[in-house]
Amino acid sequence: MRVYPHLEKIDSPSDVKALDMDAMPTLCMEIREFLIENVSKTGGHLASSLGAVEICAGIHRVFSAPKDSVVFDVGHQAYAHKILTGRREAFSSLRSFNGISGFLRPNESEYDSCISGHASNSISVALGMARAKRVKGEDSSTVCVIGDGALTGGMAYEALNDAGESGESLVVVVNDNDMSIDRSVGALAKRLSKIRIKPRYLRAKDRVKAVLRRLPCGMRLIGFASAVKYRIRTTLLKESIFEIMGFRYLGPADGNDISTVCSLLEEAKKLACPVVVHLKTVKGKGYYHSEQSPVDYHGVSAFDPVTGETGSGGKTFSSVFGEIMCRAAENDTSICAVTAAMETGTGLGGFVERFPERFFDVGIAEGHAAAMSAGLALNGMKPVCAIYSTFLQRAYDQLIHDIAMNEAHVVLAVDRAGLVGPDGQTHHGVFDVPYLLSIPKLEVWAPASFEELKTAFEEALYRREGPIAIRYPRGGEGIYTEDSFDRTAAVLKEGKDVTLASYGIMINEAIKACSLLSEKGVSVELVKLNCLTDQSWSVVLESAERTGRLAVLEDCVLHGSLGEVIAAKLCGRGANVKMLLMNIEQNFVPEGKVDELYKYCKIDADSVSERIMRNLL
Repeated sequence: MRVYPHLEKIDSPSDVKALDMDAMPTLCMEIREFLIENVSKTGGHLASSLGAVEICAGIHRVFSAPKDSVVFDVGHQAYAHKILTGRREAFSSLRSFNGISGFLRPNESEYDSCISGHASNSISVALGMARAKRVKGEDSSTVCVIGDGALTGGMAYEALNDAGESGESLVVVVNDNDMSIDRSVGALAKRLSKIRIKPRYLRAKDRVKAVLRRLPCGMRLIGFASAVKYRIRTTLLKESIFEIMGFRYLGPADGNDISTVCSLLEEAKKLACPVVVHLKTVKGKGYYHSEQSPVDYHGVSAFDPVTGETGSGGKTFSSVFGEIMCRAAENDTSICAVTAAMETGTGLGGFVERFPERFFDVGIAEGHAAAMSAGLALNGMKPVCAIYSTFLQRAYDQLIHDIAMNEAHVVLAVDRAGLVGPDGQTHHGVFDVPYLLSIPKLEVWAPASFEELKTAFEEALYRREGPIAIRYPRGGEGIYTEDSFDRTAAVLKEGKDVTLASYGIMINEAIKACSLLSEKGVSVELVKLNCLTDQSWSVVLESAERTGRLAVLEDCVLHGSLGEVIAAKLCGRGANVKMLLMNIEQNFVPEGKVDELYKYCKIDADSVSERIMRNLL
């Protein structure tokens, strides 16, 4: 175990403030070493957190959390924040069941001011906090950290537009690791920016202001000087989008230089108005492999810290989807792929290399991705819009208004459906079944194997019209590897005592539960649903009426689940059927391995068989 002389003395932000400034660079270096050592064992969002070490350390040196609210967009870059706020000793449990989350959780620490997990909402939340403080007369700061990637989301601009005009005391720290928001400036602009962010310049400016304030007309002179300086600067430099929206703008500056970061944050704190501090960082800084391949180390599984190698994961539903898309696009020039900043995650890396003119990554803008897909379809293309289930939630209006109402032939590739594991409650895809089933004209399909995924996309692209959502899980297939997708529903096993219905990856737990029940003398009829909309319900309804008992197994929330829909249909038919709905109920599920979470939710095979025995037989 490595020794971290400075870091081991840090148990709270007050310890960061007490540290000699000359020791801060060493502290940041130790944080990076600690992150590499620990994340190599647990996996996690490494590259973003390595790049933001100085930002987190600077914030806790300059501001006073939790009195001062600190909001992180997404939370990918917040590991150093967690370490500096008393969670260093718990870091070995990162993203584990009953461990600490990979994101921000207020129930985990008073220093986490709000839940994080989805992008582009931080400025909105922070502005609300700043306004609440003003209304209540509280004297404290609000700081928001947002990456340039999250600034591709439209919600961030809605918030910037409001915040810039608000006059509230709000500091927005832009962690820019070279994506897209840098201003187009020349050599003169770069030189002036360097001068403006130097600590000596900032201190000199404060001294001049202090002298002028003692003069009879000092405040007028300060105002006049600021106006002249602003006009000169805007003549020589292009205004940033932040200044246009009403923010004071500091930067761009080296966000991996702790002295510069602290000086700019001190200046921003004094201004007591909407301020943007623009910091340039290196994603993955301090670890060779993540600096060279920051995308690969954005979210990484456990790896060898010396070689950087991770264990080979084999085929996944996402990688198979990518293969399907490439094969289809070879033979059909109307096929195109749309995603929202998830090119690698959705398995489309090969597609963009081979068919770049038909690949559209719109950034973190899921609503735009859905609406644009409708436009592509309405003009003769075959768009496949690949978005994680948890992020597709943000496009609900566009799914209804632009896709379903237009009956546009859009194929939605709903990746990461169901429980996804260590990323926890903000990333589990447990709401897509209820919200997709609520939309007229939209079919919802749930393949359970790689072969079924291939059949489903071929059917959706070439034999159907109108919108279709194909949901599939993270990771690989289970014991079920067959293909029954030529039917809307299939009876995998006939029985007479009870009907067990399930779909997608959960069919594997259902198959195992059938075996356990069979050992107890229970004859189970296992129905696998491929299409979750009304075409397949008749198979389940008839089977349930025949056995007199129905259990429905799903990896989604209760309200709006397929089980509720089928239960309502049976009641409408006046059927005398005893029913058991097994799902995650109305809960937010924590992080952990998927099999651990199945047990936690009581939807694993052992729990399913026991619940059927207890409640239906």
